[in-house]
Amino acid sequence: MKLALFDLDNTLLAGDSDYEWAQFLIDEGVLERETYEAQNNHFYEQYKAGTLDIFEFLDFQLAPLARYPREQLDRWHAQFMQARILPIVPDKARALVSEHQRRGDLCAIITATNSFITGPIARAFGVAHLIATEPEEHQGRFTGKPSGTPCFREGKITRLEAWLAGRGQTLAGFDESVFFSDSRNDLSLLELVTRPVAVDPDPVLEQLAKDRGWPILSLR
Repeated sequence: MKLALFDLDNTLLAGDSDYEWAQFLIDEGVLERETYEAQNNHFYEQYKAGTLDIFEFLDFQLAPLARYPREQLDRWHAQFMQARILPIVPDKARALVSEHQRRGDLCAIITATNSFITGPIARAFGVAHLIATEPEEHQGRFTGKPSGTPCFREGKITRLEAWLAGRGQTLAGFDESVFFSDSRNDLSLLELVTRPVAVDPDPVLEQLAKDRGWPILSLR
């Protein structure tokens, strides 16, 4: 059996769902524009530069989830999917996922973005398995804190290994493992799989891919 892992933001999506969710809430008037837009841009620039403090970011990103009941959050998310996400799903990304599913590969989306945001996106791609940062919940409401290890940088490996262990599998047990990503932040997992693929990569990953002979793919 082969394992196919897909990063989400700026890989399967032609944009960043984390960033777009905050911008959506700002545009809806849920978050105050002057304060939150500057912070959202600040964290996004840090992510692209490879300097993001994931816990500082999660304090910012998860706090709004704790302020509203799940029913309201789900209504906003349905609007978010239509307005912000579906327009940035490239046909080539859908085709790539479908091809691996057609081959019978075990497919999973693995992303630093929390599962509240990304769960419906994974379902829109028809991918049953999502490995993501998990927001903590208490009595049916989000607390504004992460649960367990954030699925970011080396944390992606931690989350992946835990998911596989729950299935009675290990990464080494697959005939081939492929990981598609755009970001330097995913270098540790790219180096772990048998076939790393750079997808519309950032400048640092693009140069690394060229130096190491990794495939470079565009889905845009």
